[in-house]
Amino acid sequence: MSTMPVRVAVLGSTRGSDLQPIIDALEAKSLTGIEIPLVLSNVEDSGILARAKRHGLNAVFLNPKGVKRVDYDAQVSDLLEGHAVDLVLLIGYMKLMSEGFVERWRNRVMNIHPSLLPAFAGGIDLNVHEAVLERGCKLTGASLIFIDEGADTGPIISQEALPVLNDDTVDTLKAKVQAAEGRLLIQALEWWRDGRISVKGTRVFIE
Repeated sequence: MSTMPVRVAVLGSTRGSDLQPIIDALEAKSLTGIEIPLVLSNVEDSGILARAKRHGLNAVFLNPKGVKRVDYDAQVSDLLEGHAVDLVLLIGYMKLMSEGFVERWRNRVMNIHPSLLPAFAGGIDLNVHEAVLERGCKLTGASLIFIDEGADTGPIISQEALPVLNDDTVDTLKAKVQAAEGRLLIQALEWWRDGRISVKGTRVFIE
């Protein structure tokens, strides 16, 4: 296990709610050996940038307007490398990464998803919870994956299952699943810090 802090960048397009439990754990020192040198968004007025600024984190808007996806991702990569980033978290990042980016950062980019993958892959936010209720699922939950070239098709790092209760609504499911997402992210950061994660083909192993 390295004595140097793991440098984690966060990419997001929306409110960045799942970043908050990580910030809280870092500030409470219940999560150690992790630092966040960069929070980056493709949306100038995104909540995740405002959240980062409130907590003194380096918040950067990178304008995607008029830039091809491959070129934009190359700019993102350059920023990540310029900040000596070890690991990337995607939290509500509403852009599919180009193949070149995926290859350059393979098994170093984690994405959180509000369902038990592969169920409801490709869905986002409230649409997923609505689909869970419409299908009559008895379980839902959250999944943390390494990204690959597809939409929510990468190796699964961890999952947390939650019961769907008779009186659940889209909003109550969102709240429960979001709490699970925060737990999965913090747990995975600890695993990464401790060198416990390995990937073999399409499977992730926790040593």
